[in-house]
Amino acid sequence: MKAEPAVQRQLLELAKVDAELSRTAHRRRTLPELAEIDAGEKTVRERRDALVSVETAASDLDREIARQEKEIESVRAREDRDRKLLASGSVNSKQMTDIEHELQSLERRQSALEDDLLELMEQREALGLDAQRTGAEVDKAEAEVAAAIARRDEAFKDLDTTRARRDEDRVKLLPRFPEPLLKLYERVREHKGIGAALLRARRCGACQLELDRNTVNEIKAAPEDDVIQCENCGAILVRTLESGL
Repeated sequence: MKAEPAVQRQLLELAKVDAELSRTAHRRRTLPELAEIDAGEKTVRERRDALVSVETAASDLDREIARQEKEIESVRAREDRDRKLLASGSVNSKQMTDIEHELQSLERRQSALEDDLLELMEQREALGLDAQRTGAEVDKAEAEVAAAIARRDEAFKDLDTTRARRDEDRVKLLPRFPEPLLKLYERVREHKGIGAALLRARRCGACQLELDRNTVNEIKAAPEDDVIQCENCGAILVRTLESGL
């Protein structure tokens, strides 16, 4: 393939633009904020699940406390009825003895229920503190994710601006190249990542391979408008005074 030396040298400008576009795309894919957001969202989900678990346990305890309080009220009501019956003087001695025994049993039952209720209320208080702490952890994790998202969006904005500028540069450069040369450049860039590079001091600027003596001699002997490719990576080798030929 043939191409004017001046046109070949302009491939270096195109390669520079494409290199920056590649760096920009890589940077966009590998922003540290992306990993931070993923990890942060996982933490938010875990802490929300923990909060739901604590709140569910607290709700269960609330129902148990209500049931326990209702049972205590029932025992107290029974005690009140028995005491009123004793105070009325309308019961015989056997009934009085039975009522007194029942009152003793009710008192023991009430004492046991109240002890259980106190334990339940202590557990409920502890769960309330857990819910407050876990809720604060959820808020903190959500705030950290929001901050990371804001930083990511700002970085994306800068990168998108850079990409738009380089895209404009690329559009301006493309008409300078004959179609066969541009197709070769694009094909090599698609497969190898770099379409053209400077041959500097007998070294390929794309793969950094130093050319052997026979290859250098062949390039020296080739006409200036010959399009030369690196035998190792296929990149178009652009010859200038820096090439050491």
